[in-house]
Amino acid sequence: MKPLRAFSLDALRGYAILTMVLSGQIASGVLPAWMYHAQVGPRSGGAFDPSWVGITWVDLVFPFFLFAMGAAFPFSLGGKLERGVSKWRLVWQSLMRCLRLAFFAIFIQHAYPHSLSQPQDVRSWCLALVGFALLLPMFTRIKAAWPQWVKWAIELGGYAAALAFLLTADYAGDRTFGLGYSNIIILVLANMAFFGSVAYIATWRRPLARLALLPFVMAILLGSSTEGSWQAWLMQASPAPWLYRFLFLKYLFIVLPGTIAGEWMKKWLLERQQLTPGAAATPAGIAAATALLSLALIVCNLYGLYTRELALNLALTAALLAALWVVVRRVSGSEHTYWLRLLKAGAYLLMLGLFFEAFEGGIRKDPSTFSYYFVTSGLACFALIALSVVCDIYRTCGWTRVLEMPGQNPMVAYVAPQLLVLPLINLAGLGPWLNSLCDTPFEGLMRGVIVTALAMAVASLFTARRWMWRT
Repeated sequence: MKPLRAFSLDALRGYAILTMVLSGQIASGVLPAWMYHAQVGPRSGGAFDPSWVGITWVDLVFPFFLFAMGAAFPFSLGGKLERGVSKWRLVWQSLMRCLRLAFFAIFIQHAYPHSLSQPQDVRSWCLALVGFALLLPMFTRIKAAWPQWVKWAIELGGYAAALAFLLTADYAGDRTFGLGYSNIIILVLANMAFFGSVAYIATWRRPLARLALLPFVMAILLGSSTEGSWQAWLMQASPAPWLYRFLFLKYLFIVLPGTIAGEWMKKWLLERQQLTPGAAATPAGIAAATALLSLALIVCNLYGLYTRELALNLALTAALLAALWVVVRRVSGSEHTYWLRLLKAGAYLLMLGLFFEAFEGGIRKDPSTFSYYFVTSGLACFALIALSVVCDIYRTCGWTRVLEMPGQNPMVAYVAPQLLVLPLINLAGLGPWLNSLCDTPFEGLMRGVIVTALAMAVASLFTARRWMWRT
């Protein structure tokens, strides 16, 4: 029996990608400070200032994607392990996925129009479109009916053409091709694709052993501040600095809790599939209250941590958690155990993060703090609860598919703005008009909405046609 699809997981991934694109495309400096990263907004003059603490909705984008990445492991890696695939084979596949993503990170960074020309011109926009086209043979999943040698030939041909592009392109200024010039977000994902996968494979069906790895990572991160310690040496040691740094492993504090949430989700979906018709379901009112209280926890903490109303935020969080506990205890459907588990885990992580808040000077995304890992992981649990209501239980197929379809093809959505949408807009002569949308907050927001909507439409089209990128 084919298991049900986790639409809520697609939606969480899609939300992360949508807001990641939106936050990168809104006009700079004209919107309220909470519309940008807490350390980059207008209150710091638009420049990065690590002295500012707190988080905004933009600071949830990356951890939500990492949490969703971890939650997908039980479906992908776990499914293969259940079918008897060798653990060593899966480790090898994870390494290949890591290297593939690392090449992706290097290639797109070099293919961005601003890397090819300053100011950007027709040549840079056309080369960006070529770069997008080259990604198709490298990453598109080819039909299973095709011979394996044909698939390899297409993929290797794509990589060969991409390498030729990287080595022969005329870059802006005095820039030349370099392995160290890569997209840091994708590079972190590449490391998590390997180290997170290895941790999951090694501790399959032993979630407590998986969590037991995290204190050791924490010990190295904290001990590395002592000069001359082996922890400091390990933090700096790397056989390939362009690919791996121990510092990237800090994001395991988000990915590994995500794997446990994914295991709970998978078990719940299998239980739902086996329910007999007419089985007791959670009343719509209870489900709606569950979703609203879960969303309220996210909004409350974003507001309280950003405005630094820490005591008030702690009290409101405790009250909302208690209310959500009362509501979830009344759930009668198959999701009762699933939501209760997510609630307990989310409450623990969120409260742990709030108790850690004063450590390292306050919560911040960059440089990231332990409070940031715990708070965002806890909030991701509540996001999954809310999305499971609207995406998995009550299938509001209209607007939720706006998140689900890009969430099934996230890398297309991620590169579409810079390598497809903006080059086409500029080649069509609409670039000056789009760039003029920067005088008022409304215009600045609309600029981001236009580009984001087009990028999401491209990703949705690829998903609808089953042109899935293998990343």
